[in-house]
Amino acid sequence: MLNSILEAIEHGRMVKLTSHDKNDALQFLGTMLEAVPSIPSGINIVEIVLSHEKTSNTSLIAGWACPHARVNYDGDLSCTIGWSMEGIDYGIPDEPLVHMIIMFFVPDNQRNAYLKEVSALVRVLKNNPQYQGLETIQDLNAIRNNLLDIAHLAMSGDAKNYRARMIQLDTLTKAAATGGMHEEGLQIEALMVVVVPDMNPVVLTQNIELSRLAEKDINLITVISKGNNYLLNDWHIVRRNTTSYTGEKFVHDCLAIKLVSAPQ
Repeated sequence: MLNSILEAIEHGRMVKLTSHDKNDALQFLGTMLEAVPSIPSGINIVEIVLSHEKTSNTSLIAGWACPHARVNYDGDLSCTIGWSMEGIDYGIPDEPLVHMIIMFFVPDNQRNAYLKEVSALVRVLKNNPQYQGLETIQDLNAIRNNLLDIAHLAMSGDAKNYRARMIQLDTLTKAAATGGMHEEGLQIEALMVVVVPDMNPVVLTQNIELSRLAEKDINLITVISKGNNYLLNDWHIVRRNTTSYTGEKFVHDCLAIKLVSAPQ
């Protein structure tokens, strides 16, 4: 699954690039990366990326490029995403213009995760060439939906074009709160987990199957309390927010998303 790409979309780190110059685009995306809260201040991502580009061209596949900054530091894999409607000359003779640039911040402990993510992206693009050409797309929202489709394909290997809407929380929240919904091959349920010291967690959801699975799983609380998504059987658990109370009590507000068969 393309976790860092989904995270970038969720946190608004996807932009339309207005400059057609490669260096200008890389500087802009690098500056965005340097502003990510989890990345320590003082790391000059722009300088690292531009220096690497002088000796290695990071064009990935037709129309796509993945520049990166590797650093001697243990942290989280992060990225920023830039889309150019007109295209950017990436300096490769006879190659098409680059329309999509995904810039990665790669700490030492995330090199394998980075390689897996880029490999998954290449695999999906090669197997689904309809996502390679971006010349006809006119707006950033269409690009966003394309990336969600790609992320879902990387996650499941399913050729069906169900969008990974687990990060589109603005539209799912209201619907899920009413007791669950189905949309484009997805079942979405509201899920709340109440954590109190020296007590078993209390799971609140209107879906009986989901409730039973969550109550029995011993890893769910640990993972979502760190802000990570969690795969619970066929359910993808996405934490929206956590409210803390006195006495080390917490309420985790989540969405549970499951692939379902499309109606015949």
